[in-house]
Amino acid sequence: MERMHSRWLMLLAPAAMALMTVGQYFIWIYAPEEATMGLVQKIFYFHLPLAWWAFAAFFGVFVSSILVLVTKREDWDVWAAALAEAGVLLSGLALVSGSVWGRAAWNTWWTWDPRLSTTLVMWFVYAGYLVLRAADVGGAKAARVRAVLGIVAFLDVPLVFVSARLWRSIHPSVFASKSGGLEPEMWTTVWINVLAWGVLCTALVLTRYHGMTLRHRVEAALVRMQEKTLQ
Repeated sequence: MERMHSRWLMLLAPAAMALMTVGQYFIWIYAPEEATMGLVQKIFYFHLPLAWWAFAAFFGVFVSSILVLVTKREDWDVWAAALAEAGVLLSGLALVSGSVWGRAAWNTWWTWDPRLSTTLVMWFVYAGYLVLRAADVGGAKAARVRAVLGIVAFLDVPLVFVSARLWRSIHPSVFASKSGGLEPEMWTTVWINVLAWGVLCTALVLTRYHGMTLRHRVEAALVRMQEKTLQ
């Protein structure tokens, strides 16, 4: 299994670098400037993939947490941890990039818009989830406690997605019209960068999973050594 992970990383890491490089070309050279906002609009090509892959990572936490309860296997708990870390990182970057865009579009770094507010709550929920994981809450039943938290935490994710539709929101929606208000060149740039960030996110998650698994094995080996020493 470890060899397979290493092989995937050897493929994903250079692929991510290549795709991110291509993505930058499409953002800054290929995609036309938006008529109203100009260069600032290009933050969108970072912001959207970050948000989408954060949602995907949190969905992965949700699925992994369910599988922890169903299968009782520890590796699903490790996958949940790795995915949660990636999701918190990506959603945090999405909030920052959105704030930069908002400063140019709305003349303010932050507004308590429904989409922004629910996203911030989501970030805090999963950041708290990681803090509780680090605290090893639950004792012998820690994995199941974490699984329940991972399932409950996902409740805010669909709310973030539909918040702009449920309440009056000033947050733009690319799916508000058939074309999303984007030129074909812009859509091409969007999908290339979605792919690039997806490959990078996958590589990061796999790296963290591999590292956590090795750490757990080292810790288990140290415990066994201590037990032998005491005997």
